[in-house]
Amino acid sequence: MTTSTYVIRGGVEGRERLRVLARIMWPTTSALLSRVGVEPAARCLDLGCGGGDVTVELARRAPRGFAVGTDLDGAELEAASAEAASTGVTNVEFRIDDIMKPSADDDERFDVVYARFLLTHLPDPSKALANICARLAPGGVLVVEDIDFSGHFCHPYSAAFWRYVELYTEAVRARGCDPNIGPRLPALLADAGLGELGMNVVQPAGFSGEVKSLSPITLEAIADAVLAAELATPQELDATVDELYAFANTDGTVLSVPRIVQVWGRRTD
Repeated sequence: MTTSTYVIRGGVEGRERLRVLARIMWPTTSALLSRVGVEPAARCLDLGCGGGDVTVELARRAPRGFAVGTDLDGAELEAASAEAASTGVTNVEFRIDDIMKPSADDDERFDVVYARFLLTHLPDPSKALANICARLAPGGVLVVEDIDFSGHFCHPYSAAFWRYVELYTEAVRARGCDPNIGPRLPALLADAGLGELGMNVVQPAGFSGEVKSLSPITLEAIADAVLAAELATPQELDATVDELYAFANTDGTVLSVPRIVQVWGRRTD
């Protein structure tokens, strides 16, 4: 992604949100990686890695291989590197890289390439996928998880929640990107030349715990993008955040994250 199209606040503050997201996503992402398979000697690449949570997991699953995490956010990568070192995982590294540009190393190829919530923030996901597929080794697999933001739900009805969904959707579209890219993923991977495609849909939700807090946390994190696009006034935005926190903290209410489409495909040429 480019910093001009990414609507979610990054840096150290953004890392705290990514920790929550990683914990929420852990069961379904872990099951996906097990389903696809990561060989012990695999060379793995995690694109748009953020805080490196999945990068470290890939490294653990490939003890005789390695994992590389890439992102454009230097502060996130610095934190990711420090946190990875604290876990004792040594077969991992982090680099600044822009997937919208061809790889600087034409000879570097990977057996597993993973991208979570990356393509939704790119104005030209097809171009990105062409660059991504060029990094796959013959027989290598690309694993993508991305959102269909239209697929939220809550109970009971919350005006603040649906205003959040609307603001996020319009903020992403204002940057020329697709907040509902999930259902497009199979066609995008097929058009990129990948075969042996697979697909699954998951959607964490709950009536308690961190999954309920992700919506107000994310709304706070997109505040700059919302205000820059003049989608809401500061007063309305603050009031919506407060109402959404109150709803999330009410016993028995139910909140979901976006519907998440998991797609994988293999380089067969």
